[in-house]
Parts: sequence; C-alpha cells; structure tokens
Amino acid sequence: MPELSTLLPLVAILLAVGAFAGILAGLLGVGGGIVLVPAFFYLFSGLGYGSDDLMQVCVATSLATIIVTSARSVMAHHRKGAVDWTILRQWAPPIAIGAVIGVLVVAQLRTATLQVIFGVMVFLIAGYMMFGRSSWRLSDHLPGGGFRAWFGPLMGLVSVLLGIGGGSIGTPMLTLHGVPIHRAVATSAGFGITIALPSAIAFLLTPVETAPPYSIGAINIPAFLIVIAMTTFTAPLGAALAHRLDAKKLKRVFAVFLMLVALNMLRKALF
Repeated sequence: MPELSTLLPLVAILLAVGAFAGILAGLLGVGGGIVLVPAFFYLFSGLGYGSDDLMQVCVATSLATIIVTSARSVMAHHRKGAVDWTILRQWAPPIAIGAVIGVLVVAQLRTATLQVIFGVMVFLIAGYMMFGRSSWRLSDHLPGGGFRAWFGPLMGLVSVLLGIGGGSIGTPMLTLHGVPIHRAVATSAGFGITIALPSAIAFLLTPVETAPPYSIGAINIPAFLIVIAMTTFTAPLGAALAHRLDAKKLKRVFAVFLMLVALNMLRKALF
C-alpha cells in the first residue's frame, strides 16, 4: 500500500478532477468520463498499479461515477424543463444492450488496446467539438426505430469502451437531427444512466486480479467515492451554467485539451 504522504496528494487531485468532471458533465454534455479515464490511469500508474488490466479498472470506475453524475445532471436540467423524456424512453433499451456488450468486449481487451481505442476516439470527439457547427443538420427530426436499432447499441458499446456517459456521442447525434442544443445536452445527459448502470453492475462481477486495492470486480471503490463526492455537487452547477453561457469558446478550449490527452494516451500505448 502507498504511504500516507503519497495518498493525500492523490486524494486532493481526485477531488479536483471530480469537481472538474461534474461541471463538464452539466455544462458541455460531454460526460465527465472523458476526463476521469485518463486521470485514473495516470494516478493508478503513479501508485505502481500499472498492468494489462488497468484500463479496465479506469473505464469501469469512471462508468460507476457516471451513474451519480448523470442522475444529478438530468434532474437539474429537468427542473428547467429541458429534458425530452420521450427520447430517453425510446433510446434507453438499445443503448443499454450496447453497454452490456461493451462490458464483454472490454473484459477481453488489454490496457494497450484500450488506450489506442480511447486515444483515437477521443481525438475524433475533440475534432468535432473544435470544428463542428450547431447549424449542421442531417435532418430536421430524429429517425425512427430502424436507426435506433443499430445506432443505440453502437452508442452504448463505444461509450463503455471509452468509459464515458454517452453525451459526447448523443449530443451531436441529437443536434444533427434538429434537436436544439440545450435540449440535446439535457437529454443526452440521461443517456449516461442507461449506459453506466447496467455496465457498472456487470463490471462489479468482472474479476480483475491486478486491480488496485479496495476494488470490487473492476471498480475501485475509493476512487469512485472520492469523485462522486465532488460530482454530485458540481454537476448541477455545470447544468445551471449551461443555460447562462455560450459554450462555443469553452468547447474549443476543451477540445484542444482533449486532443493533447488523446495524443499522450496514444504515445504511451504505442511507444
């Protein structure tokens, strides 16, 4: 076990990361997991728990925190009347199916492979955040059940591979089909619950022999508790800011940050 002098700074870092992740989840609709996964990876590696299964723990722990963060964010948006519950009810089953499939896939992949997947996909997400336009449209309304039948499971699968709540995929998907940005952010926050709840339950039952101490299955309980202590407080603040600020400039700055994180993750995996 690491010494107290090592643990205290790491706890402080996790508190700060949790606060940041919660604000992002409410403000930008990108999901705090996009920050938590690399943060967990660097912190656990720094503690000497690097292994072929480490990214499984990072992804699983991130998803567990998203259950709480997403619930708080959705309720905050709901109080402002921004959540489209009809969309959530329609999309929840196919997304949940994809999330469970994602757990089965993650359990078979090593850390280096998951790092490459994370790096490539996050770089693409950052590129959309940087260059995407709110005026872009594929249509003026959401497609029907055929589209949900394949895109919903795909969203759940990819989100679990990245350890994110689905907002990074769901928000662009909704806006590209004519859903106003604030309603898209609020509604896609709800995708996080449908992704994180079934996948976290499955990860609790997924044994990881080299997981950091105090882990149940692939979920590290101390990291989970520390982060949600902050995200439960800051996610509603982010949701409130989302209705006051033009997030365009913030998204571009954050996109640059994500690109650097993604490139560094790829560097560690490939070199």
